[in-house]
Amino acid sequence: MSADLLLSAGRGPRECAWALAHLLRRLEGDATRHGVAVQRVHAVPGDRPGTYRSVLIRLSGVDAEAFAASWTGTLCWQAPSPYRTSAGRKNWYVTAQPPPSDAPTTTFAEADVDIVGCRTGGPGGQHRNKASTAVRATHRPSGLVVVVDDERQFSQNRRIALELLRQRVERGDEAAQRAVTTARWRIHDNLVRGDPTRVERPAPVSQPRRQRHGRTVSGR
Repeated sequence: MSADLLLSAGRGPRECAWALAHLLRRLEGDATRHGVAVQRVHAVPGDRPGTYRSVLIRLSGVDAEAFAASWTGTLCWQAPSPYRTSAGRKNWYVTAQPPPSDAPTTTFAEADVDIVGCRTGGPGGQHRNKASTAVRATHRPSGLVVVVDDERQFSQNRRIALELLRQRVERGDEAAQRAVTTARWRIHDNLVRGDPTRVERPAPVSQPRRQRHGRTVSGR
């Protein structure tokens, strides 16, 4: 089982990128305790060392989906700003959402194309109508159709039709991937501050024990 999560600081201040780094480490520690593996698939660093504007992670394990659900939503890192000591704000928000899946890549194969001869008009149309040199090519997986009658020979029109279909399939894949990228950016913009799913804080600093030196000497 696996699940993906996109953690984003949205358009928040640099403290949000700092908070994301802390929340990511807290999530990774929690995942280890639950037997869930975490892989950092892609990260966009912040403008300060060790901070992140966004991180895409992949969770793997039997409980990966349930674990991802427990970290989905608005996350809050509650701590004073390390950059502005005068800032009174202590709540820094990050969003964690399942990202849109990558668009599948269409593998173009001539075997997936139906080609039939047809007749078209235009210059030289009388010859073409009699010889049926035009080509109608249909790419079955995508439903794309092209008609080519540029050349007088069927074989040449067939070659052109196949190349046109190949290009259109590739452009379709590119457009689908752009749509996925746009949808992922909407996650950055849809960060809701307040009412967090989880509130995390730095671990309390333990005070070192004081050691007493010397001996107690009893009086006589």
